[in-house]
Amino acid sequence: MCINHTNRRDFIKTATAAGIAVAGVPALAAPASAHARERTVRLEKIALTNVRVFDGDRVTSPLTVVIDNGRIGISPLGARRIDCGGAVLLPGLTDAHLHLRDVDTLHALAGSGVTTALDMASFPPSLVDSLRGLPGLTDIRSAGAPAVAPGSPQSRIPTFPADAVLTGPEQAGPFVRSRIAEGSDYIKVIIDEPGLSPETLKAVTTAAHSAGRLVMAHATTTAMVVRALDAKVDMIHHVPMDSALPASVAARYASSGTAAVPTLTMMEGFGKLGIPGMDYAAAEGSVAALRRAGARILAGTDANLTPGIPVQPPYGTGLHHELELLVRAGLTHREALRAATSLPAQAFGLRDRGAVRVGTRADLVLIDGDPLADITATRAVRRVWVGGAEYVPTTA
Repeated sequence: MCINHTNRRDFIKTATAAGIAVAGVPALAAPASAHARERTVRLEKIALTNVRVFDGDRVTSPLTVVIDNGRIGISPLGARRIDCGGAVLLPGLTDAHLHLRDVDTLHALAGSGVTTALDMASFPPSLVDSLRGLPGLTDIRSAGAPAVAPGSPQSRIPTFPADAVLTGPEQAGPFVRSRIAEGSDYIKVIIDEPGLSPETLKAVTTAAHSAGRLVMAHATTTAMVVRALDAKVDMIHHVPMDSALPASVAARYASSGTAAVPTLTMMEGFGKLGIPGMDYAAAEGSVAALRRAGARILAGTDANLTPGIPVQPPYGTGLHHELELLVRAGLTHREALRAATSLPAQAFGLRDRGAVRVGTRADLVLIDGDPLADITATRAVRRVWVGGAEYVPTTA
């Protein structure tokens, strides 16, 4: 089909306002192969010696970290020793907003030190299930299919679940129950116009909270952010591109405990398209306002490979760019590192990760350089361990 400039501009604007989340449609994604699921990994006891650890606050002087049966251990007795030569050890990184595609997605993430991936909309459930628990590869959580309004870009996709298109609040309970039955770890809602009504949004949030699930909201304008805050969602993904968040709205994040996942990498990409009313400076200003207000800010990229979406942040390396953008927006290097380690672990209730601490999962990234002095040092990945297994890239 021929798409002229005007149609393309309208499509992009629609995809941004109501469907940056369209990037969550893995229509052509292939499930992980049986070979991938049967992939064997080697768990051995390892003592990383002469390694400096980012402990959430500072980089320590050289010490020894033990990997034992997939966890951070105590005693190096009997362990194979690896002299790290003073390199820095980070907790495995978390991308708090992406869209799963296939097993290659997990390889790209693991190779860049992203050991936990929080998917913000993918379907069918069989795709998500095929990528769960693959030995030695990035660990995932998923929202499954998001709740959307009639007329939204997602609702027009032939394979989109009909029960996720909500016309009123009475459908909220069945929608949440269906997602939980399919294995969704949290619930995603699309607010941007044409989005869910305030009444439906509140009903979904109430139903999800009653079922013990967090609620993720997609919002890219200040007005829709306010609607999300009014509904008491747990996290708001993206930040406005129409205008920077006012201090009063940013303060509501902090006072309510609502976390922000700005996805600056995606917003930067759309800002470069020159669409009227979509200004990356507004997104950056929103992050600065959130930081001043003391809101929790998590690192997420909106990485995707969805056909037709003009901005496709890369898996893995995109998170390193996100950290750099967060620093440019006003976060300290320490805050940016926390945004990809301890804070998402806390926000999503993943108590077994996010820190290099005895008993936690041995999700670890060994890098050259000090990221507290230069945030780009996170790109210098030397070695990665996922659940105690060292990640080794596959060969063709």
